[in-house]
Amino acid sequence: MNIKAISLGLASMFCLTGCYDLDKSPEGVISTVGAFSTIGEMNSYLDQFYETAPKPQGFDWNTTFIACGDLGSDNLSGASVDTRLNGDLTLGNAKQLTNYNYIRNVNFFLNNIGNCKVKDNTYKQCVGEGYFFRALYYFQMFKDYGELTWIDKPLDPNIEEMYLPRDSRTFVVDKMLADLDLAIENLQTQNNSSSMRVHKDVARALKAEIALFEATWEKYHKAKNDAFYDKTVTDEKIKSYFEQCVAACKDVVDRNVWQIYSTGNKLDDYRKLFQTEDLSSNPEVLWFKHYDGANIGNNVNRYLNQGGGGAGVTRSLVDDYLTIDGKPFTGAQVLAAKRVFGDELKPTLRDPRLSQTVCMPGQVLRPDMPTGYTVPPLTGSGYNKNETGYSLLKHVQIDFTGSLDGEFRGATPGIQCRYADILLNYAEALAELDGAANADKIVELIHPLRARVGMPDMDFDREYVSDASYPFHALNKYIQAVRRERRIEQASEGKRFNDIQRWAAADELIVGKHAEGALFIGSNLEGKYGSDLKYDQTSDNNLFLTGNPGDADRYILPVNPSTIENGWQFNVNRDYLLPLQPRILTLTQNKWKQNPGW
Repeated sequence: MNIKAISLGLASMFCLTGCYDLDKSPEGVISTVGAFSTIGEMNSYLDQFYETAPKPQGFDWNTTFIACGDLGSDNLSGASVDTRLNGDLTLGNAKQLTNYNYIRNVNFFLNNIGNCKVKDNTYKQCVGEGYFFRALYYFQMFKDYGELTWIDKPLDPNIEEMYLPRDSRTFVVDKMLADLDLAIENLQTQNNSSSMRVHKDVARALKAEIALFEATWEKYHKAKNDAFYDKTVTDEKIKSYFEQCVAACKDVVDRNVWQIYSTGNKLDDYRKLFQTEDLSSNPEVLWFKHYDGANIGNNVNRYLNQGGGGAGVTRSLVDDYLTIDGKPFTGAQVLAAKRVFGDELKPTLRDPRLSQTVCMPGQVLRPDMPTGYTVPPLTGSGYNKNETGYSLLKHVQIDFTGSLDGEFRGATPGIQCRYADILLNYAEALAELDGAANADKIVELIHPLRARVGMPDMDFDREYVSDASYPFHALNKYIQAVRRERRIEQASEGKRFNDIQRWAAADELIVGKHAEGALFIGSNLEGKYGSDLKYDQTSDNNLFLTGNPGDADRYILPVNPSTIENGWQFNVNRDYLLPLQPRILTLTQNKWKQNPGW
């Protein structure tokens, strides 16, 4: 068996021939003879995974970035219909499964680490990183494709081993969790993120995330008896995933090392976390990707530091924040607060995380903005325009002294894992297992998130919404509360669509719905733009509104309603998973089956 033959087998199976040179061994290895004989060589090789595995920070209409990741959800909207939400994806949109290329490189590493003669703690750290990254690369694919072929060693180039069928969801999940157990066993313990390398608690956090993802996916898709759950899964198996999530989170919490970042400034601490360039000593951040704005930068500031971004926060998200006294924002108070732009965002009325996520009048967005933000830039084009009337503040470095408008010159950090994520996963798993029995523990876990911004502790009865118009009105009060808390705390961090997937909640949240923004007609925004803003015209509109001319109250529509008359057309029988390229099915001699509905 040689490296060329191994690579040829994998390339044939996963259609990755354009991704690497078949005559070369995996990236980072000069020679296949005695590879990884030193710790230095192992570390150098592992560095490639720190480039390709972390989720990048940035902002544009590419939803792979952190700050704009919620564009493919009901939290943010651009000016055009999201193709996946609207059911517009086709087989032609199917992508190569490039993560198998990275997995091949990890497998090469894990299958050759025995060459190293030193077996100390630095060696174990390298081993742990290898197992961690293999699990992470698989999970990134798993969320979008479901069943995968698990490969943990180089393949012999014979037809039986090259053309393998897809493994079941639970098989793949169990393999990822087993990899993470090995990662946890080998990785070093750290009390901060200064090394910017993964450690035991990062692996525990990923284990909890995967276990919770699959537990809820199987529970809710099974309840709807759709085509997406593992037909062999049992309720006991689902419960075991919830329990594994709880155990992994408990291990992190019980160390009593990580804390929710708070200086006592309830009106700024939450926002500041997401704009601080160097988070290596921040007690909340377990792992982050550092951007310095010079050698490596992103476009968050460039897109958002004037209130535009070619996108905007949705009314749905804004209205889901509780009032400052911890009650749902409902009834006559809602419309009354929307009459004057910014009133509904005030931290004296609402959860202060709202005014640290969405720009209020008077908010300074950049050092050369002397008067501060006044109204959203609804005119203009591209990233200079706001599309909903709610401008995103979260992730903007308001005091950034580098290049304010230079492309890829921003330094907004790319937070990969923070303590809040662990607390939310822990609380959700407990609510799913038995919310009533775990109520006190859930309140305890959420307390630091609420305390940071001066919100009262979670009260399941006070916060419960039973109105039929609320998407999760049919859920019990414990699950409903932790789902709302998750949405608020993690807004615009690129996590919302994955939550919708695993909750099988597109029928409640997406189908037939469309993005709306701030109140325009009926609020003081109407008189702020003069003739520059054109609406209700037969052509040349730069603003679209709900309702009809003459209606007393009309909301901003980020997307031309003529293109989405019946709301998003997400296909619940197909769009929870992405399509596979047809040539994969051909090259595997149909051992791989297409995802449901495609």
